[in-house]
Amino acid sequence: MALSAETAPGRPCPAQPAWTAQGIFTVAFLGIAAGLQLADMGLQAVSLSAIQRSFGVGDTALGALQGLAGVLIGSALAIPLARFADRYSRKRVLLWLIAASSAMMGLSAIAHNFPLFFIGRSAAGITEFAMVPLVYSMIPDLAPERHRVAANLSFAALVAAGASGGFYFSGDILSAADALFAWSAEPWRKGFLLLGLAGLPLLLLGTLTADPPRRLEAADLADASSLRVFLRHRWRTIGLFVGVAGCLITGVQALNQLIALALERRFDAAPGDIGHAMGLIILVTSVGCLPVAGLLDRAMARRLGTAVRPLIMGLSVVAAIPVLWLLMSAATLDRAFIAVGTFLFMTCTANALVPTMLQDLAPATLRARCFAIWTLVVSLFGAAGPLLAGMLSERLFEQRLLHAIAAIAIPALTVSAVCALRYVLRSLKERRGQAKERLA
Repeated sequence: MALSAETAPGRPCPAQPAWTAQGIFTVAFLGIAAGLQLADMGLQAVSLSAIQRSFGVGDTALGALQGLAGVLIGSALAIPLARFADRYSRKRVLLWLIAASSAMMGLSAIAHNFPLFFIGRSAAGITEFAMVPLVYSMIPDLAPERHRVAANLSFAALVAAGASGGFYFSGDILSAADALFAWSAEPWRKGFLLLGLAGLPLLLLGTLTADPPRRLEAADLADASSLRVFLRHRWRTIGLFVGVAGCLITGVQALNQLIALALERRFDAAPGDIGHAMGLIILVTSVGCLPVAGLLDRAMARRLGTAVRPLIMGLSVVAAIPVLWLLMSAATLDRAFIAVGTFLFMTCTANALVPTMLQDLAPATLRARCFAIWTLVVSLFGAAGPLLAGMLSERLFEQRLLHAIAAIAIPALTVSAVCALRYVLRSLKERRGQAKERLA
């Protein structure tokens, strides 16, 4: 497991990687592996009412399940695992993460009480929270620089397909699992077990992926000495980045994690029908926003530089806020779905370029750790959304989840938009300063 001369953090590698068939396969595999984990979360979201009946818990517990589960263990392990991945084989860490996630899905399926189920769901989040730093650390070393944004967005598209599949095929997954397993238990338990077993062939395919050498440049070597030094040097920009993207994810997760249950209550709709519609909405919005974000970035990057990315985020967030008012006043389920789809398209567009922004900030030798820290931070912001919405629903809004979701999401998105504006102004100031230095 020692560092090779090819991958040692102190040795520069070729400036530009070239696309290879194995590199393209690796990016695709990473997207599929992360998508499977989000399919698991989609199945859970659609099964919330059944899970609530099985364990006899309230809305606050469900909000904690949707928000905190996955944060407690997955994000806690992300930072030490990312430090390990920055020094040793990222491929080996990836394979261990997939194996651990599959095992924890199995534990969730057999949990006999809510605390044990909560622990299993928390541990299953290890793939999302600990694998993401590896993914965004590896992509710059797999893709040529001119294709890096496209590679990031392609990975995001595959993840979105997995997330939508968990909603869209939830009924099929539950039916197939119920027919496949003779075990006498609730269908949602069998569904988790089936998804856990899907990790076994994925693990075998993972052995065919690449473990690319780290591509280092002079600026990376200068920043490689200490994560603390890097954070202290760029703390203002990092703080604005956290404000923009963190508050955005709070608002999005307040809606995304509880919307199925909210619509089921408001319109007395069947969970399967909601899951089918939400699967299509998540797929169309998550994938459809990617070319829009990519084209906007390419069209305005030459004029605005890195300021274009927070600008796209801020404008998208501002456009999403009034949609929440339309969602609360929707008189029919179809109108509610239109409002949800519009909101998710705007916020997904805002979120699409976040990984590229962090790659721009982080030096290569610290990239996995920076993404791991960001994963922990964003998971805490994300956990706050559904947890607070669940508490408000139970204690203030008399289980009117749509009102509770809006009460959390609107202030969070407002803060995100303000931080985005300040980020744009700071980026433009830095760009002007760099131009003056080149002319001097």
